[in-house]
Amino acid sequence: MPVHFPLKLVSSRMLAPTVRHLVFTRDDGAPLDFIPGQFLQVHFSYADGTPTKRSYSIASVRNGAAHADDPIEIAVSYVPGGAATQLFERLQEGDRIEASGPFGRFCLMPNDHNRRYLLIATGTGVTPYRAMLPELKRQIEARGIKVVLLFGARSPVELLYGDEFAAFAEATPGFRFVPCYSRELPATPRADDRRGYVQEHLAEFAPDAEGDIAYLCGNPNMVDACFEALKSHGLPVPHIRREKYVSSR
Repeated sequence: MPVHFPLKLVSSRMLAPTVRHLVFTRDDGAPLDFIPGQFLQVHFSYADGTPTKRSYSIASVRNGAAHADDPIEIAVSYVPGGAATQLFERLQEGDRIEASGPFGRFCLMPNDHNRRYLLIATGTGVTPYRAMLPELKRQIEARGIKVVLLFGARSPVELLYGDEFAAFAEATPGFRFVPCYSRELPATPRADDRRGYVQEHLAEFAPDAEGDIAYLCGNPNMVDACFEALKSHGLPVPHIRREKYVSSR
């Protein structure tokens, strides 16, 4: 059952010019038992004292059972003038915030019998897939499934966790990482780098109504476009799992 708890900032770094990766620990001595794909809600107040909250997918890569000192990681997009942006811009190591959770069903399902996962994301919508990596590796080894991650970014500097996904693909046969750049390709493109939007390259991977389950997370326009494209390939709606990310002020 979701509960409220304090988080203490341990460290942070900028993933991109407007995206900050933050690492917290629970400050009440309890573990956060979450399923990869779930999210937290951060609670704070506007300047006039009105309470509000924002949702952030858990980006933590965890192996095994939850422990009290496990890092709790999120990625936050900065929005000019945003109340949440002001909160996180001011946050320093050792500072505390209030959170609740975990919430959400955007998770890998234990009864899936698919042959392949198509994971599709833009921006911070890729964070739940980072958390899923250990489970994906387990399923690749146990069930022999394939996984394709298509990740849309405007330029290489905005490819969040790109080095981690590329290293995972290199070390994990069966996992393929396909960055799609809408504005600027890397100076030295990789074989799986693509130019354009993710929805423009989806057909290249021949979505299969019988064997595929797709996850869509990120920009609502991308999610809608890929949802329609996948349906046109015959994927049943229960095999297209969606989470739309809208930048909150």
